[in-house]
Amino acid sequence: MEGLALDNTANKEVVLLVINCGSSSLKAACFIADHPRKNFHYSIDTQQPSIAGFDEAFRQLFTDLGHISPTLIAHRFVFGGHIEQAARLVTASELQRLETLTAFAPLHTPLHLHGIKRCTEYFCHQSPVPQWACFDNAFHFQLPELAYRYPIPETFQLRRFGFHGLNYAHVAKQLPKLLDSHITQGRIVVAHLGSGCSLCLLEHLQSIDTSMGSSTAGGIPMATRSGDMDPGVILTLAKTLDSSKLHDLIFNQSGLRALSNGESNDMQKLLASKSDAAAFAVDYFARSVRAFIGGYAAKAGGIDALVFTGGIGEHAAEVRRLICEPLSFLGFELSEVANQSNQIWLSQPASKPILIIPADEESEIASLVLNQSMINK
Repeated sequence: MEGLALDNTANKEVVLLVINCGSSSLKAACFIADHPRKNFHYSIDTQQPSIAGFDEAFRQLFTDLGHISPTLIAHRFVFGGHIEQAARLVTASELQRLETLTAFAPLHTPLHLHGIKRCTEYFCHQSPVPQWACFDNAFHFQLPELAYRYPIPETFQLRRFGFHGLNYAHVAKQLPKLLDSHITQGRIVVAHLGSGCSLCLLEHLQSIDTSMGSSTAGGIPMATRSGDMDPGVILTLAKTLDSSKLHDLIFNQSGLRALSNGESNDMQKLLASKSDAAAFAVDYFARSVRAFIGGYAAKAGGIDALVFTGGIGEHAAEVRRLICEPLSFLGFELSEVANQSNQIWLSQPASKPILIIPADEESEIASLVLNQSMINK
């Protein structure tokens, strides 16, 4: 990776291992100066995700790393509190602070903490290896009050945080390489669509609105998470379900899984299915995404470009078609050939830009940690 340098203090080459525990996979990347980046990806059973499933993925990762021994380790954390700093060294006090934040991202934070534990056990038994936490929500720190405030009394201290910020930061860095400056400084909607989903409205490449709220369950429906609902529905459910069962329903039993009547929470399986329930779930999902896009167009007075990223955003041509076809009134027209072949440029010549930018949280994490490591020397 460009910018990777030698550790002059220890006179030893920097070997950075980036760990990215998602809700359905463990991804990792190894960055070594003057060497090609090594990528690792292990899928987890999304029907029954568990610490045991991630333990097996970590065992496979450590095996696949072979003789590679990291000098730095960086972990993606979905939530790091309301802080502007996107990367922090994991000290004993920082680890304690992170443990108090589990409720904001209950699907992810226990896995991130477990990743630190596993790496400590495997790599730090002889000498400590510095570990860093990098936060998904920091990109949205400067959200305007109109975007982050909820219409409830401020005394509750609840607000919109936003997530997927590491990938949004990566996308924002790629946009000037692809689009003219008058567009990159304008209004761009980025749709991060995967097992977890959110959208972000950028102006001047900064986040000014995003669909996820104070937790990772808000916004559009996801693989197993509900997305936004009438608060009255939650109140009604709370009369018959205790807090743990309600939590499980919202985070693990809803979204595509519920909309398909339990057929699947995997978009590729739903697209391949011939059932009416699967088709309904796909249509519902696409309708929800384009509703947010239309809402952002209304809030911002128009949209200058649309970007897809994440597993569904990058690979599900039919979903992109369902999202984009009704958006011609905003000036967006898909090229059928480009869309079917998942090209970077998806739009017709006369259309406003529609692009795919592959998700790469790992490179953004690497950049953050290497920069912070040099500053802290």
